[in-house]
Amino acid sequence: MLLAEAQRLFRQSLRLLLERERDVTTVIEASDAHEIYRLAMEHRPDLVLLDVDLPDLDVALATNLLHKHHPRIRVLLLVRYEEDARIVVAMRAGAFGYILKDTDWTDFLRIIRTTANGQPVLSPAIPDRFVPDVHGSLPHSYEGDTLRLSSLSDRELQILTCAAAGRSNKEIADHLCVSVDTVKTHLHHIYQKLSVDGRVEAVIAFLRAR
Repeated sequence: MLLAEAQRLFRQSLRLLLERERDVTTVIEASDAHEIYRLAMEHRPDLVLLDVDLPDLDVALATNLLHKHHPRIRVLLLVRYEEDARIVVAMRAGAFGYILKDTDWTDFLRIIRTTANGQPVLSPAIPDRFVPDVHGSLPHSYEGDTLRLSSLSDRELQILTCAAAGRSNKEIADHLCVSVDTVKTHLHHIYQKLSVDGRVEAVIAFLRAR
């Protein structure tokens, strides 16, 4: 198993806990994107626990490259919150699922073992009706999504593009030089125009239309 996590103390503590489990043989640590690729090539791990907040990491590109060089590798994301749009993008690239960093240890191990057995790990954050799209091949364009996307203003489209890139509301606000409340208001209007329930569904609609 390759454990790619940005925070040293959390990474080392997690490795020690994992190595106590009988069915976990070896845990290799990586702290940045360069180490992920180098160690994956060298050790060919069965499973990669990938922190989406690693410095200079494009999580979708990393997942895609890992699968390209090691088709049997399984990528499991480590995320801070379920509405991180990078989850959807990475799962389109081949990630098996994700684990929240505040997950209970019992659930953490269950997800690890489920992934190791080759079963995708899903969550209520990804609507059931979109599961085939996430783990399969998304159509190049859905006419309904494209039509609804055309109803967005330029500012709304900028914000949705940032959300699809995995930026938080604060990061979007800083990038566009607006307040967080303004971002939230625009997102609310986006959800209404796209007829979706939240951020993840909006990003999926955006990706399908594009």
